[in-house]
Amino acid sequence: MTDLVPLKRALISVSDKSGLIEFAKALSDRGIELLSTGGSAAAMRGAGLTVTDVADVTGFPEMMDGRVKTLHPKVHGGLLALRDNDDHVAAMDEHQIGAIDLLVVNLYPFEATVAAGGDYNTCIENIDIGGPAMIRAAAKNHGFVTTVVDVEDYATLLDELSVNDGSTSLAFRQTFAQRAYARTGAYDAAVSNWMADAIGEETPRRRAFAGTLKQTLRYGENSHQQAAFYTDGTDREGVATAVQHQGKELSYNNINDTDAAFELVAEFGTDTPACVIIKHANPSGAAQGASLKEAYQKAFDCDRTSAFGGIVAFNQPLDADTAREITGIFTEVVIAPGASDEARDVFAAKKNLRLLTTAGLPDPSVAGLAYRQVAGGLLVQDKDSGHITLDDLKVVTKLAPTEAQMRDLLFAWKVGKHVKSNAIVYVKDGATVGVGAGQMSRVDSALIAAKKAERMAEALGLPAPLTQGSAVASDAFFPFPDGLMEAAAAGATSVIQPGGSMRDDEVIAAADAAGLAMVFTGMRHFRH
Repeated sequence: MTDLVPLKRALISVSDKSGLIEFAKALSDRGIELLSTGGSAAAMRGAGLTVTDVADVTGFPEMMDGRVKTLHPKVHGGLLALRDNDDHVAAMDEHQIGAIDLLVVNLYPFEATVAAGGDYNTCIENIDIGGPAMIRAAAKNHGFVTTVVDVEDYATLLDELSVNDGSTSLAFRQTFAQRAYARTGAYDAAVSNWMADAIGEETPRRRAFAGTLKQTLRYGENSHQQAAFYTDGTDREGVATAVQHQGKELSYNNINDTDAAFELVAEFGTDTPACVIIKHANPSGAAQGASLKEAYQKAFDCDRTSAFGGIVAFNQPLDADTAREITGIFTEVVIAPGASDEARDVFAAKKNLRLLTTAGLPDPSVAGLAYRQVAGGLLVQDKDSGHITLDDLKVVTKLAPTEAQMRDLLFAWKVGKHVKSNAIVYVKDGATVGVGAGQMSRVDSALIAAKKAERMAEALGLPAPLTQGSAVASDAFFPFPDGLMEAAAAGATSVIQPGGSMRDDEVIAAADAAGLAMVFTGMRHFRH
């Protein structure tokens, strides 16, 4: 393959016309002939540039509402011809096919149309056909043709032409060919996944996934692992849409934990101030309060040891008083739907603390797909957007929970949904007071959570652990009474669990004997 290839003729056909005029003028100033179609040609001519219409090259007008305009041998021959192949050159001469050295195409805005709620026919009409065909042809022939598919690469191309006196290098063309194929791959993934949803195909034969690079990370979970952060094209609020105001670059673990924190705090809505502290993807504390400061203090008091170096999320815009409270210990990341100028000033003194703000909370009820890689494949499932209300609860014991206990039970259930299985969560007065996560035995989770509560009671100088009189949640059913009895021994007086065990009768009888009030949800929240 030839290294440096001069650009003499460019075909430009873009839906996104951002920066088009300045870019096209820079190409024209270099003596590059401009070919174009439809709106792109009109925009460039309107700016005083000389443009040859593709219809004049092909001898065919645009037809069928623009569906057919570039699907022609004089276009694809100009893109695909090998310039060092005598047969190809002879065919070009015989059929008067001019070489196209640069293709600039961005596609019909299919993803944006779907995101805007376009109906079926509108989405279908925004599936680009000619664009992907040209991109794939030009990228295949990157030995001779440069392909640009992203507006942000206009300046990069112009810099390349300046360095190489109007030519592009092979390495440059290879890089841009890869970007081109990634773009058409992502586009086709968006179309196929949308269509699967539109026609109710829950498990399509092939499922495509695509992402756009947001950030190259220093490393992954460990320093020997390479990593990057990609966005999925949705506009759902969260860590991917957040603005970072200060602090070091986010790490792989920071992003993972921040996502976990924000997803959990979103479960509580925005009416009552709430705070979640996450450590290694599990909540070390979660609470509601009269203010964000109080919610933070209550969440912090659940497990002060684990909160060190943790991730803190709020459900309301951050204020200065809360910011000052947070800076009392080392914190990795704080995320909230906004922050006052005064709060940002407080954090400014902590240069390494990352402050992220968003325009709102992620919606916990929004459906979507979650997937995980396993050897040789992917596991794909619906995101766990399941939730329960007071009306969904079934009282199964002789003793019914009080109104206050019901509030704590529902709070504990929301937190337990976001704790790694096996999960046990103790809650009292709208705050976690013990969290047991990720154990092979539910009994161990109950014991660990209770032990943490005992240690915190000693540290806070309390006469008894806060698990005394608490509500306890189990993310899945108690298969035997033993785990339930450990929770009772820790002082829990009310219980929320899915039910559904073969031994439910034994567990209910044990609860009655211990004087516990227990409700079943009929829904579990395994989180692996």
